[in-house]
Amino acid sequence: MRILIANRGEIALRIIRACRELGHESVAVYSDVDHTQPHVLAADLALPIGPAPARESYLNQEAILAAAARAGAGAVHPGYGFLAENAGFARAVEAAGLIWIGPPPQVIELLGSKTAARDLARRVGAPIVPGSDPLPDAAAARRFAEEVGYPILLKAVGGGGGKGMRVVRESAEMDEALARAASEGKAFFADERVYAEKLIERPRHIEVQILGDRTGTILHFGERECSLQRRHQKVVEETPSVAVDDGLRRRLGEAAVAVARGANYRSAGTVEFLLGQDGHFYFLEVNTRLQVEHPVTEVVYGIDLVHLMIREALGETLALRQEEIVPRGHAIECRVYAEDPLRNFAPSPGTIELLERPGGPGVRVDSGVRTGSLVPLDYDPMLAKLIVFGTNRQESLARLRRALAEYRIVGIATTLPLFRLLLDVPAFRDGDLHTGLLDELLSGGSVEALEAAGSPELEELAIMAAGCLEAQAATALPGDLMDTVEREGAAWRQEGRRMAHGRFPR
Repeated sequence: MRILIANRGEIALRIIRACRELGHESVAVYSDVDHTQPHVLAADLALPIGPAPARESYLNQEAILAAAARAGAGAVHPGYGFLAENAGFARAVEAAGLIWIGPPPQVIELLGSKTAARDLARRVGAPIVPGSDPLPDAAAARRFAEEVGYPILLKAVGGGGGKGMRVVRESAEMDEALARAASEGKAFFADERVYAEKLIERPRHIEVQILGDRTGTILHFGERECSLQRRHQKVVEETPSVAVDDGLRRRLGEAAVAVARGANYRSAGTVEFLLGQDGHFYFLEVNTRLQVEHPVTEVVYGIDLVHLMIREALGETLALRQEEIVPRGHAIECRVYAEDPLRNFAPSPGTIELLERPGGPGVRVDSGVRTGSLVPLDYDPMLAKLIVFGTNRQESLARLRRALAEYRIVGIATTLPLFRLLLDVPAFRDGDLHTGLLDELLSGGSVEALEAAGSPELEELAIMAAGCLEAQAATALPGDLMDTVEREGAAWRQEGRRMAHGRFPR
């Protein structure tokens, strides 16, 4: 079977490798700016699909389907992001006579609506946060808030990834918050409808990995803790959660399977919950795709979710039984973004001058870049995922510290310094997490701590710069200028070392 991957970066490489292991040929697609990226070079066949802007390439359904026809592909895997949860694209793939590797289009459509998913969860008995139907106006939002009590959370009906969400703590904030949530919903999801939920203060974000086949078998693979988020975007994930014992894990799994069964779910997906400080959990939403954080589940449960997705799409049934699915060990994932944590996480496009990945026992890196890769502004800034695995959380944290010390990305700013800082935050080390923790840390002076901690990448850059200057001076300048060069070189090296220790202007 020839499988086209309708994506880019690390997830495209991840799927290409799975195809190769299963004996299938892979087809990569790429935009003009991506023509030398690793996923393009790794595939058995690669085809261009348009200019750099995503709407003209990775979101261009016609171009992708034309590439599939040209390549003679028999199936399409969407990865995550872009068109992965687009029911119309899934239907178009099937209408073209291709196999869609993911949940059926009607399931994507049903669960893609937050309100429809909540109604389904309510029908099957999963606990839900008190919420409203789509709100016609701010007056209706105020009535809901008065019924359940402030604060409330306004959410775009078609939302996800933190888009279209606004916290409202008092009536005076309602009009502007509702307008902003509706505007983002329209811009990002072509749906300006907004509904409201009671805001659960300082919750944990817990999600359950599910997998279903065409016979109706649905299995769950434990929970993932995804509470470390920046502005509702996950940054660090782990499994198992320190807050979940065997009994709670069983109840979470049963609720997730009930929701999936109610939707006639197939393929891989994730059912997300909020876990309150009182131990009660509430259904949040279903992601009808492979998750970014799927590797932590793979290493703890000893499975390959991409393999299972492909095999299910090709007609195989799940051979596992629920009682056989037992967690072993502990895993943590850090999302490495091309963002500068010292400058309010501003995008950091450019060329990667040097990339050194960590290795050794219990370390996995799913990366979409290499030395020399161009990081464009056109796409999500995630470069790679660092996954560490140990027999327990303490061993995982020790391996994470060691792996972060080995990781080097020079030429652009990344979030690696943030993870190094987190290892020294007591709440993170102790697993005392909630969804607002990272934002609290970043607003409470931890950015200054990032500067003080320094960065191995900056030190590497300083050494490289000093070496280049010395080589140039030794080979290109007359002797009577050497004293001047030595003085300037010493100043350069001093400045480089000063930068490397974090004392540089913001």
